[in-house]
Amino acid sequence: MYYLMVLFAAILWGTTGTTQTFLQGDISPIAVACLRSAIGGGVLLVFARTIKWTTWPWRWNILAAIAIALFQGLFFSSIRYMGVAIGTVVTIGSAPVFAGVIEWLIWKVRLAKIWVISTTFAILGCFLLFAVGGKATVNSFGILLALGGGCMFALYTNVSKRLTERVATMPAVAMTFSLCALLLLPFAWYEGLSWMGTMNNVWPMIYMGIATTSLAYMLFLGGLRAIPSSAAVTLSLAEPLTAALLGVFFLGEYLAWTSWVGILFIFAGILVLTMANRAK
Repeated sequence: MYYLMVLFAAILWGTTGTTQTFLQGDISPIAVACLRSAIGGGVLLVFARTIKWTTWPWRWNILAAIAIALFQGLFFSSIRYMGVAIGTVVTIGSAPVFAGVIEWLIWKVRLAKIWVISTTFAILGCFLLFAVGGKATVNSFGILLALGGGCMFALYTNVSKRLTERVATMPAVAMTFSLCALLLLPFAWYEGLSWMGTMNNVWPMIYMGIATTSLAYMLFLGGLRAIPSSAAVTLSLAEPLTAALLGVFFLGEYLAWTSWVGILFIFAGILVLTMANRAK
């Protein structure tokens, strides 16, 4: 059940790219991340009535907000240097490794063999999914940005697990993304928010705020309560898989045969992880 919650969260994240194709005008990715966080966090704040400001675990919450804000900033910046394919491969593909290392080094959690097997399958699948040929540009600074993004998502996951051990899921997500929006606001303001004046951009942003932020991260953190952080990040590789499939079936994009092999590997990694859990 908890593994499926995390998996469904990743599927919702995977719809973000397709949704962004409906946005019109000179769109800033950082501004999209800021507004998405503001909507997602703000909506939940309205319903989260259990926030006790004086006893709130601010240290964990601020660290989670900084990590998820840096993840978005580093990830989008890496894409500008290297393109979507390589930026996604390095960021998303490195995150499970960082999650396992952080979990092992800081919280002394022993990594299960089944996690190593499933993560190997999933990461290999991610690389094959976005395999590019020809004159692909690999920028060393872009690689560092992408690795930083993967590390920040892994850190966010580990820190959020500790946060949800202290407070309920809804207020945890609400506070984290409200703080994240505040952190990203200066950069979003600098890059411009005028495109939000177009009515056609409102509904996609509402969807990304509520579905891919509020709902998705509540599911993610809800599942994270009962499963290791490393396993949760591995399951999050369903995000690029979902994005690729939506691109093929709804946007008319083309996938090479290597990408379809990659999809099978990601499916295999997710299946191994979830079936092994069900067998326990």
